[in-house]
Amino acid sequence: MFYYIDGTVTIIEPNLAVVDAGGVGYACSVSAATLSRLEIGKRARLYTFCNIKEDAFDIYGFFDAGEKRAFTMLIGVTGVGPRAALSILSVCSPESLAFAVVGDDTALITQAVGVGKKLAQRIVLELKDKVLKNSAELSASGYVPPSSLNTAASEAAQALAVLEYSQSEIASLLRGIDVENLTREEIIRAALNKTAKTLK
Repeated sequence: MFYYIDGTVTIIEPNLAVVDAGGVGYACSVSAATLSRLEIGKRARLYTFCNIKEDAFDIYGFFDAGEKRAFTMLIGVTGVGPRAALSILSVCSPESLAFAVVGDDTALITQAVGVGKKLAQRIVLELKDKVLKNSAELSASGYVPPSSLNTAASEAAQALAVLEYSQSEIASLLRGIDVENLTREEIIRAALNKTAKTLK
């Protein structure tokens, strides 16, 4: 299984980027967000998810690990396939998607092509259930989350939980970030940047 593909971007089409790595052109389905950060003739590293079927081998590429994590989270929701997940990530960054789930903002999710209100509601419901289950398991294990977080940091922590980071991982990600003076969006962006750096 490919973890990432690193090479030169040779072709860019709607929702598709071809990366030449070692003389082989890998066709990667990508979101509009990832596509906007690629340029023909430039080197790029795409984190990958491979969808292998009896009659197909589809590769999905992501400019950063945070987007890939959001993608795998979305396809775990009943009724959300890879194409729908890419469509959602074309209108929502991982952090805005997480805040949409926390705030029951189905309107943002329905901006994605092919995603209706019922599916958006299911995404919010199932992802919130995962967060509650994760929190309950950690409480049972004796883990105590930080209690000194301000509102912005607390909301950022909830959003990271939506993206399937454990409470202990969240505590580690928030450590060293100026949570007192940043907005919730800036806090979660800084946290996701920390995860990206550890994967390079």
